[in-house]
Amino acid sequence: MPRLPSNVQLNLPPIYLRICGPSMYEDEKQRKWMHLVMDTGGVPQVQLRHVNIPSEHIALATNPLISSTMPPMWTLLSGSQYVDSMLQLWCILHHSKVDGVEEMILELMEDS
Repeated sequence: MPRLPSNVQLNLPPIYLRICGPSMYEDEKQRKWMHLVMDTGGVPQVQLRHVNIPSEHIALATNPLISSTMPPMWTLLSGSQYVDSMLQLWCILHHSKVDGVEEMILELMEDS
């Protein structure tokens, strides 16, 4: 019988995420988060996934062209929003741990 993925809701997102390499952010606990810009056909969304990549391997595992359009830093404004370094607000749509991998989906708030 196939095993269903375990999905755990998490309460505390990272306090901040700052860019540390192409397509890669680092949080206050020095954990690495790879980002993926999602094409929703409307409001920009970003998926962030916690990855275990040693710092010296970041440049080999990422694409430098993707990071040029991303904010250099996000800071947690409340339990459900981030503000980026360009003062745009991002709503946390999803924050969970699926099969041991923590992930978040952020959506740019239209009126920011």
